[in-house]
Amino acid sequence: MQFVFKTFGRGAHPPASKITAELPLVVMDAPERLSVPLSQHIGAPAVPVVQQGDEVRVGTLIADAAGFVSARVHSPVSGRVAGIVKRRTPSGGTSLHIEIDNDFNYTEDLLPPLSDPSPEEIRERVRECGIVGMGGAGFPTHVKLAPKGKTDLFLLNGAECEPYITCDCRLMTERAGEVVRGAELLAKAVGAEKAVIGVESNKREAFDALTRACADSSAAVEAVMLRTKYPQGAEKQLVFALTGRRVPPGALPADVGCVVDNVHTAYAVARAVDKGEPLFERALTVSGGETGEKGNFFVRIGTPFDYIREKTRGERSDDDLVKVISGGPMMGVAQADLTPCVAKTTSSLLFFGEKEAAEEPTQCINCGRCIRQCPMKLAPRDIERAVLAKDFARTEELYVSSCMECGVCSYVCPAKRPLVQAIRLAKKSLKEGRR
Repeated sequence: MQFVFKTFGRGAHPPASKITAELPLVVMDAPERLSVPLSQHIGAPAVPVVQQGDEVRVGTLIADAAGFVSARVHSPVSGRVAGIVKRRTPSGGTSLHIEIDNDFNYTEDLLPPLSDPSPEEIRERVRECGIVGMGGAGFPTHVKLAPKGKTDLFLLNGAECEPYITCDCRLMTERAGEVVRGAELLAKAVGAEKAVIGVESNKREAFDALTRACADSSAAVEAVMLRTKYPQGAEKQLVFALTGRRVPPGALPADVGCVVDNVHTAYAVARAVDKGEPLFERALTVSGGETGEKGNFFVRIGTPFDYIREKTRGERSDDDLVKVISGGPMMGVAQADLTPCVAKTTSSLLFFGEKEAAEEPTQCINCGRCIRQCPMKLAPRDIERAVLAKDFARTEELYVSSCMECGVCSYVCPAKRPLVQAIRLAKKSLKEGRR
């Protein structure tokens, strides 16, 4: 066993709340109608290639990528296209959705498996299957697999440092062989000499399963145990913890010879290459104090949030439900209602009561905790002040674009200031100004 005690600087230690860590992955039945979003990745939304009334199967291409930085979308069930409508996405925006009426036959339309694929064939298969970063960012994986410089290390993020979320942990524990297989394929695709999977120390069962799978692999793949700390899974922090290399501000891990991806993405790549499966379902954690049946589920893309609520409500009513978050409590997005549907990047749904919801903010007391513990060494307090003054040029001077919105500043703030929200507003305003 190898331990990496030299983790990144600063950060925080929020309560893990991994109350579903021991619950195995189970398949959630699909609903009668699914609404598949066409914008569930970074880049241009996918363009529909089907229309109302068309018959589709599981894996049928229903929307094509609109450019290099975009991703294909496939049908999660077999049935008939009911229409194309605009509705809200989990991120808070709106997007076109292809609605599909499920015939419950689950007739498949998959690609042929690849035997001993070349790097070019792996990249093309990833593009064909619409695979994106499934840790939350949603960056099209085929783009990430084409770095400009030389890559000597491929790093897999198995930290899953967000509180509550355990779907990656269960995937590493129960499907370790396919996660390691995905790591082999991804390393081969970028020409890396070695793949390293970083796993936090609070996931010992997953680490042991990956270690056994790495021993059975013919490629150079290694599982490394990391210190449990938030945000250990952030790209730049993970690169430093595993390699000691520092990614400069404005640069990418590829600039220091690394490519980073999520373990769920690796699992999807293994399924795409070895079984010909496009990305049409994902593992998802349902948790929180107002959840009746907590657990980890394989859920079809396009499953409505209100359907998941009904399936897991148990004896709970909505009277005490205060907040619903898509993603984790640190970086997730609070939902105005349950009309959005599961996207490729939806890692969890958390149903919180009053005790778990965030406290109301009070005045800043200038304690400086947000500055001292920011992993990116920024000044969140000063950025929020500039936003309140509508001085967005000042936020640029304060390197607001370097913020990864990890939420450490908001978590450690004794006044519970909405620092991350202010930073997001600054980024949005700067982007609109440039546009």
